[in-house]
Parts: sequence; structure tokens; C-alpha cells
Amino acid sequence: MKKLFLIIFLASLSHLAAYSQGVIKLQSCKDDLISKQADSLKTLYSKDGFSLLKEASITMESQYEMPVIVPLNKGSLYQFVFIGDYTSRLYEVRMYDWEENQVAFQQKRWGDVDGNIISFYYVPGRTEFHMMKPVQVNKTKKKGLCGYVMLFKKTDTPGNANASAGTNVITATDGT
Repeated sequence: MKKLFLIIFLASLSHLAAYSQGVIKLQSCKDDLISKQADSLKTLYSKDGFSLLKEASITMESQYEMPVIVPLNKGSLYQFVFIGDYTSRLYEVRMYDWEENQVAFQQKRWGDVDGNIISFYYVPGRTEFHMMKPVQVNKTKKKGLCGYVMLFKKTDTPGNANASAGTNVITATDGT
């Protein structure tokens, strides 16, 4: 598996208290259902002309965001995917540009058809780092939730419209 270039930031002092030694330690996890979903999505997006840039399984805690920093290039079409633990009840991903402006937000609930998967296309207005903050809420499991993040980039001909058919593409302006 490719290693995801992750830089973890402590978002607030409340996050420090949530972890035993005051440091968020990135740990991978294994969940067969999530692995099957990830493999299916990799196949689907590769058929649409996307290349997998980064991926990682991450152990999460209920109600706490797991910041993921990725470099994005202006004008390129990216696909971000987060897969959460199937037993969680709520899944959210917020994405911020380098200036901490929220540029994307998506929320899913357990009862949704694809409830534990959040995916969206994004075209950055500038070449810079962006931060994705996936979070999931689980009433029974507070720690040890498995999550999976993937970042794809469109690599085939720019005129292929199949990748965004039926899906909203979030496009940033030069000011965001």
C-alpha cells in the first residue's frame, strides 16, 4: 500500500486531553469491509481516468477530526474519498485551503445508501496545501474506529466528462 503523506496538526487543546500522552499518533487499522470498498473505488476511479496518489488506513476516535494535509495543484481535478467504520452513525469531511478557508463540506448518515463513504471532486484555484478533516461519530465504539482516506488525480485527457457525470465538482476561485 502506498504511504499517505500525512502531517498531523493538533487542532486545539481539547484534542490534547483526548490522547493519553498529548500527541496524536497515526496508526493504521484493518477492516475487511472497508478494504473491499476501497478496492472497488480504486477500480471505479481508475476506469474514469484517475490515478491514486495517496491512501492510508487510519485509527480514529469517535467525534475527533483526523487532519490530513495534501499538496494540490491549481486547475487539476482531484477526487477525495473517506470511508468510515460501517457502525458509525455520522460521517463528515471538511476541506480547507492554506488560508484556512473552508472550501468543501460533506456529511453522510448511517442510513444513506452509501452512508459510510464520502467522496467529492475538487479543482483548486491555487497550488498549495489543503487540509481534509474527516470525522465519524459512533455511539458504541469511542476509540479504535477504522477510517480510510484516498486521494486521486485525473490523469487522462482533460476533455473526458465521465468522471464528473452526475456529481458536483467544487471549483475554487483564485481568491480561495
